[in-house]
Amino acid sequence: MSHILQPAIPPGYAERNAQYWRRNLVVAVFGSFTTLVSLSMLLPFLPLYVRQLGVESQASVIEWSGVAFSATFLGTAVTAPLWGRLADRYGRKPMLVRAAVGMAIVMSLIGVAHSVQQLVALRLLAGLIGGYASASTVMIGTQAPRERAGWALGILSTGALAGNLAGPLIGGMLPGLIGIRGTFFAGAGMIAVAALLTIVLVKEDFHPGDAKKRASHAASHDAHRTNRVVVAALLVTAMMVLLANMSIEPIITVYIGGLGVTGDHVTRIAGVVMACSALGSVLTAARLGALADRIGSWNVIVGCLVLTGIAMIPQAFVHQWWQLAALRVLMGMTLAGLLPSIAKLARTAVDESSSGQMLGYLQSAQFGGQVIGPVIGGQIGVMLGLHSVFFVTGSLLIACAGLAHWARTR
Repeated sequence: MSHILQPAIPPGYAERNAQYWRRNLVVAVFGSFTTLVSLSMLLPFLPLYVRQLGVESQASVIEWSGVAFSATFLGTAVTAPLWGRLADRYGRKPMLVRAAVGMAIVMSLIGVAHSVQQLVALRLLAGLIGGYASASTVMIGTQAPRERAGWALGILSTGALAGNLAGPLIGGMLPGLIGIRGTFFAGAGMIAVAALLTIVLVKEDFHPGDAKKRASHAASHDAHRTNRVVVAALLVTAMMVLLANMSIEPIITVYIGGLGVTGDHVTRIAGVVMACSALGSVLTAARLGALADRIGSWNVIVGCLVLTGIAMIPQAFVHQWWQLAALRVLMGMTLAGLLPSIAKLARTAVDESSSGQMLGYLQSAQFGGQVIGPVIGGQIGVMLGLHSVFFVTGSLLIACAGLAHWARTR
């Protein structure tokens, strides 16, 4: 009789949302694209806006521009685990709506900033309360069926990468048409459309009590224990992905200048080279995500880390800027398989009631790499020379592949 008295195990979150995840994925891709376009489109004119806000010396303009740009990533890194935990408690859709509405309001306020301090504070606030792409990763990463999660996260990653690619291009054109402040209002309008679509079209069947019941049932049957070694390896690897991509940022202009590019064209060529890794990732993110579904996420992670590490080395020996650009495209193509595969594994590394928080920590690790990467790259460039940045970063990636291989055996 004892088995009759035991409560039935409720269906999992992914099972309950099986009919919604595809439509939610389409909305999440559009929302991630528009929010990241809006956040990155200020790159071409950020120094101009900083000067417009009263900063006069060239050194101060550069310094404040860097602080303003990185403030958003710092804010997102700090609050991503909190929003992930709240997603586990209150649902994934409310976090998407919060991010979109909050970012639309903050983007409008940036357009009416009166001092550079207000600009930095608002950029930080955009990171603290925003993070639509991060919230999308939590929702799609937990809603998509396990056998399709790699592909779905790859598609989502493609939308985010495309937003980062298109943002600076749009930001280079719009100020000439509608002014710098008008460009921020246009960005806020795009995010507002994403917020409206999220409110109307995204569907979610969320019952917080069900996840707790499933977790307690798993614990009582010793069915699932969080493997802290695996979790730590995934977080380190996620950080390394962005660290490797961003480590060249502080030296790129100087490095390209040493390749014979004249002063008038250095900045433009540097922008093209920086965009090349994102272009490569757009081309392969969905395919490598689907490959992870077929052959296993660990295999894709180890393989992509090794290939990316190898692709870093020849960048130290180029003689023309287009050779560097081509190698950055190749590096982006191999990097693209990492984040979807890591997110897919992170989903299964903890029980369902903590999956949102785990994916939030993963987002923090990524943005941490985005902040740390330029700092490390700059220091290595100063102490050991520009070429050493590629050698050290490549070696770190290959070492990280060894860590991932070891974690897989656990």
